[in-house]
Amino acid sequence: MTCDQQPGLMPLETGIKEMLSAITPCQTIEPISLADAAERVLAKDIQSPIAVPSFDNSAMDGYAINATESTAESFTIQGQSMAGSPYLETLKANHAVRIMTGAAIPNGADTVIMQESAVRQGDQVTFTQIPTIGNNIRKRGEDVAEGDTVLPQGTRLNAANMALLASVGSAEISVYAKTKVGLMSTGDELKQPGQSLSYGDIYDSNRIAVKQMLQNLSVEVIDYGIIADNEADFTRAFKKADSECDFVISSGGVSVGEADYTKTVLEQLGRIDFWKLAIKPGKPFAFGQLPNSYFIGLPGNPVSAIVTMHVLASQAIRQHQHIGHQPMKMIKARSATDLKKAPGRLDFQRGHWQLNAQGEVSVEPVGRQQGSHILHGLANANCYIALEQERSNVSAGEWVDIWLFDHLI
Repeated sequence: MTCDQQPGLMPLETGIKEMLSAITPCQTIEPISLADAAERVLAKDIQSPIAVPSFDNSAMDGYAINATESTAESFTIQGQSMAGSPYLETLKANHAVRIMTGAAIPNGADTVIMQESAVRQGDQVTFTQIPTIGNNIRKRGEDVAEGDTVLPQGTRLNAANMALLASVGSAEISVYAKTKVGLMSTGDELKQPGQSLSYGDIYDSNRIAVKQMLQNLSVEVIDYGIIADNEADFTRAFKKADSECDFVISSGGVSVGEADYTKTVLEQLGRIDFWKLAIKPGKPFAFGQLPNSYFIGLPGNPVSAIVTMHVLASQAIRQHQHIGHQPMKMIKARSATDLKKAPGRLDFQRGHWQLNAQGEVSVEPVGRQQGSHILHGLANANCYIALEQERSNVSAGEWVDIWLFDHLI
């Protein structure tokens, strides 16, 4: 039996399903200024109190006329309508109003002829094309009707939908409180970048990567640093994080080593499930509940920690944020090289995709090795080559699934 053919490994889909079903989304709602609402999640539907546009207006610079009733070849200019300074008189027969983009359509006009089709001499204007009735007019409410639901509850606000809310006049909105995540690394061997390394020490790369991914999820991160391998320090750290956060995330200490106190301490404080996932890298993973928070234990190997944070733990955060499961985009690609794969686990090999000479999506592994400690390949990848659990070696030219990296990584 190979190491990848161990019985009792949990499929990734099962792990995600069990985790999401255990998490209650945030119930705390708070008001916030629209200007400060980037990446926040709406707690209530937003209905528009106005129509957008709120008046018929011109789609371009030109001349407003009544094309339905006009019979003249030359039109007398009777005024102008500017954005913010509308022309308020009624348009006379066979007259025109000079109009700018975004300006209100004068009463009596039904068409705007663009200025490139106009020849003006003094107060007279003629047109080089036959006008089409209704051309170049943006109608009231054609974007949003009064009372429309412009964005539903659960929307994460980006630049485009913030602009939409601004267009209907929403200055303050109701959002869910930010998810608070306590983050820590465990292990006596870990040192902060910038510190001197003794023989046997390594720099803590996991926390810096996971912290950035959490910030990309728009959560409030509380960094508890590195926790030494002793039970008292573990207990203090986890109790403090549990009292202050919605999630407690640690990396390392979820295996079965003699100095791994995570299991002992967390089972005293709450209910923890230690899973062996059928994925590579990232088989050891922990999820559970503390008195006031959810716990996620990431593996200690750096690539394993990043991959499980990316494909698994991030979904737990989104569930709490009312966003729910958001899998990465998956597409088919042709493998440019042979790929080694043993059956038994879903294998997330780090890859780089591009279009080949035939216009097909082509992918190849990045780096000399695919080990769970090899960060160089991950840093230069733009996708996972996701080889199915029961698949074996892949020959160059075969089709494979790739998961495209998103904004988290």
